[in-house]
Amino acid sequence: MEITIQISDSLGRELQPYQDRLPEILERGLQELLAETSVEFHDENLIMELLTSQPPPEQVLGIQPSTELQARISELLDRNKKSELSPQEENELERHLMLEHLVRLAKAHAYKHIAK
Repeated sequence: MEITIQISDSLGRELQPYQDRLPEILERGLQELLAETSVEFHDENLIMELLTSQPPPEQVLGIQPSTELQARISELLDRNKKSELSPQEENELERHLMLEHLVRLAKAHAYKHIAK
């Protein structure tokens, strides 16, 4: 694919010695941007949608539950220790724990992919 962009003269001079490596420079820059934009997820379905979309490893590493979702999981875990969960809440907790396990596996895979 060919892409044409406008850049400043000073940036052009800096890039001139690396003309043959411009695709690599763009790819590295994009990976860095994706890594610093971690996304908080409020819904487990959104996390599953992301994981099944085959995202780049850097995006997988940025997956985090929102503070609200994390608070709900903590609440369920605390109440589970006291045997206070309803059957529906037990199912909800199990879903969250399974999703957390899948995200950890995906992150481990992403780390291996980046380390290559």
